Amino acid sequence: MNMLLGVVIPYWGQSLLRVLGGLVAVLLPAGTIVYVFLFKMMSFMQSRLGPMEAGPYGSLQLVAEVGKWLQKEDIQPTNADKPVFKMAPIIVLMSTFLLVVVVPFGPDAWFTNLETGIFYALAVSSISVLGILMAGWSSANKYSLLGGLRAAGQLIAYELPMVLAVMGVVIQAGTMNLQQIVIAQNAGSMFGIDAFGNPYVITQFVGFIVFMIAIQAELTQAPFDMPIAESELVSGYMTEYSGFRFLIFFIGEFATAGVFAMIASTLFLGGWGVPFSWFGWTSMDSVSNWMNIVGPLIVFTKMLVLTFFIMWVRFTYPRFREDQLQRFAWKVLIPVSLANIMLTAVLKVMF
Repeated sequence: MNMLLGVVIPYWGQSLLRVLGGLVAVLLPAGTIVYVFLFKMMSFMQSRLGPMEAGPYGSLQLVAEVGKWLQKEDIQPTNADKPVFKMAPIIVLMSTFLLVVVVPFGPDAWFTNLETGIFYALAVSSISVLGILMAGWSSANKYSLLGGLRAAGQLIAYELPMVLAVMGVVIQAGTMNLQQIVIAQNAGSMFGIDAFGNPYVITQFVGFIVFMIAIQAELTQAPFDMPIAESELVSGYMTEYSGFRFLIFFIGEFATAGVFAMIASTLFLGGWGVPFSWFGWTSMDSVSNWMNIVGPLIVFTKMLVLTFFIMWVRFTYPRFREDQLQRFAWKVLIPVSLANIMLTAVLKVMF
């Protein structure tokens, strides 16, 4: 942090900046995704304008939506387990904040630089399952409980291919440190050509596709939205939530989409970097300090590109049946991921 800003900052100041940075890194992508994709892109795909009244071209619709949910009454079912009912959305949102802390945004622009960063990210991404189960069970509603159980079964099934898809990247990079994975992609070369670096989206294309599908399932978005299934479960585990607590679930869904897209861009698209050969950089030590300013913009741009595909799939495909959803994970994605790991390991030893 001191290297990034060029001044000496006390520890409490660094902690405050990290908290503020975390809020920006989670809430800004969430708001952008909601407005650009949910309000506008989906509308154009369905040949309509979308929100147009609140602000120029509907630009303040998100502010209006947040204001509306803040004003709504916070209703809790009479038979609900109220402490658990209140904690559930907080736990879901907190898992997103815990996830963003390992995403590198520049040479020195990071919250924490763990040697086992991707291991940590995959571990804390599972915490949201606990929040969803708590929401479903504590609501004292059979639809909510069924939605929570569906979510638990789905998220457990699709975490396995997600972990296995990442294994190919770890084997190829030789590290679990996300910053080192970024450097390996931008300082590397393909077939002796370093003009494009070595983005793992090419060499690990199968892993990339599996990872993106697993993200879609982890977000419980169509075609993997069985835990919510408005036509069957009346929004599933969120049925009994209203007001601010429902807003937290809503923010958590799109914030997690943005953070997962950031992690995918770090693993497969070179993260904050561009090929070092473009500027004559030979190693991390020669990377210019201005990448600490440009890096977050590069990550944000790559995040929007990946989120576009996530939302495109969400607005295009119909919902899987529960048996189809589980079969796809266990009989298709996991075997494909294992084959990708085996091939990557063989090629790593050979070359």
